[in-house]
Amino acid sequence: MAFSAIIKPTDYFNTKLYTGTDSSNAITGLNFQPDFTWIKMSSSTASHALQDAVRGNDKTFRTNNTNAQYTNSFFSSFNSDGFTVATSETDANADGSTYASWNWKANGAGSANTTGSINSTVSANTTSGFSIVSYTGNGTSGATVGHGLGVIPQVIIVKRLNATDQTIMYHHKLNATPQDYYIRISDTGAASDFAGMWNDTAPTSSLFSIGNSATTNANSEAMIAYCFAEKQGYSKFGSYAANANVDGPFIYTGFSPAFVLLKQYNTTGSNWMLFDDKREGYNIENYYLHPDTNASEGTTDKLDLVSNGFKIRTTGGDTNSGDFIYMAFAKHPFVANSGESIPTTAR
Repeated sequence: MAFSAIIKPTDYFNTKLYTGTDSSNAITGLNFQPDFTWIKMSSSTASHALQDAVRGNDKTFRTNNTNAQYTNSFFSSFNSDGFTVATSETDANADGSTYASWNWKANGAGSANTTGSINSTVSANTTSGFSIVSYTGNGTSGATVGHGLGVIPQVIIVKRLNATDQTIMYHHKLNATPQDYYIRISDTGAASDFAGMWNDTAPTSSLFSIGNSATTNANSEAMIAYCFAEKQGYSKFGSYAANANVDGPFIYTGFSPAFVLLKQYNTTGSNWMLFDDKREGYNIENYYLHPDTNASEGTTDKLDLVSNGFKIRTTGGDTNSGDFIYMAFAKHPFVANSGESIPTTAR
């Protein structure tokens, strides 16, 4: 038997929907103070807006373009039970528009980490396997950065903050040697083999390595990284092979997913796909958003979120053609019984 260490996943990740007001708007009901909030208008065209407590609530970057981060006037604060948005802003608070926000708990504004060859500021939640890492690049191949998780991260997302550049991802299922590869979140491209990103070196339980690419290690420039390590019954970062059939593959996660982010990685042209269990259409026609575009949500039947994973329900290339990576977070564990130590069947 395997056990879920996290009894209540919503203590660490939660999706919150809200409606914009054009004025100060306190979003409550998360049951924790978020440290990383990703916002997208679902009802119309708008950018994805990402904020975190380490950079400060007034700093935003977007996954759907390569622009540098900017100082926002709309994200007022992270609060004990949510966050506050203010002013009329398309990305977060336009009057009458509907929004989805995905929220993760780390550990506040963070503290100094001197483990790597580059010092960093790290906000780490070792219980949920999530850390926010701020560092300044040195342009040197083989530099290392401490991530604070105490276990090996399976996913690392990095953004160069003060210049035009891609938002990129390391994923431990990108090909047989994932440390050689990266994939861009800002477009529909396939995974690429480039030593300049991770120095062809896998992350360890204390560090991740970077090459001399400006995307991950621009000399004297500010960088942000989001690091994720799997936790039984709470998160799963895996891969699957498509079958190009309406009766698509079933992907076992060991929990009922609250959030799924996926991408076909071996050919170009497929969008990133983001699903959650809160927006309209939840089972059987899950609505979706594309992190690489500013488009409103799509409503075509793509997948089902079920008690122990997700099931692909289309032949479309964005979910069922080629090879895919995914990130999933739990609504609740798939359990054999209830209790403080929750047993699940390992598969």
